[in-house]
Amino acid sequence: MLHIWGRISSINVRKVVWTAQELGLTLQRTDAGGQFGIVKEADYLRKNPNALVPMIEDGEAVLWESNVIVRYLCARHSPGNLYPLALPERFAAEQWMDWQQTTFNPAGRSAFIQWIRTPAEQRQAAVIAQSNAATEPLLDLLDAHLAHHAFMGGEQFTMADIPLACEMHRWFGLPQPRPARPHLDRWYQTILVRPAARGVLDLPLS
Repeated sequence: MLHIWGRISSINVRKVVWTAQELGLTLQRTDAGGQFGIVKEADYLRKNPNALVPMIEDGEAVLWESNVIVRYLCARHSPGNLYPLALPERFAAEQWMDWQQTTFNPAGRSAFIQWIRTPAEQRQAAVIAQSNAATEPLLDLLDAHLAHHAFMGGEQFTMADIPLACEMHRWFGLPQPRPARPHLDRWYQTILVRPAARGVLDLPLS
């Protein structure tokens, strides 16, 4: 049985849970991180010295870092489908997964923290505006890419779509106006109806 450590409110844990559901895996999830603690305990640190969530235990495999876990699970259980085997397709998926972590997530993180995890009286409008200004061009980039591709990695759903859709779920959940982007919106609506996304992309932000 796949054991996932991490609270479901974490975007990175959501990626892993959704991937497991796409693959039809039997899983056990233990709340950890945030108010649940555990991540600083000696046994957890022995397995995950980074002291963050998610972490998985899958037989002898113990892994942390969310996008690595998504890659591992897809490579193990869905080679040639969620995990592309042809190198051009595989690394197209890889590049978008890395972009989500290195570019997209840092741009939008401050707006999310301000809107969702900061009391209203303590919010800083300038911080939200700065985060929005950094994120809007990235959304335009995504919309332009999806004008020519059904999914992030090409013409079929792959591991690339999972981190990006989790990021979009977080961004679209912010209580602020956003312009329509037809190709991005079309892709996201296609993602939302996937049965395996239930229990992840239909959860409120917290």
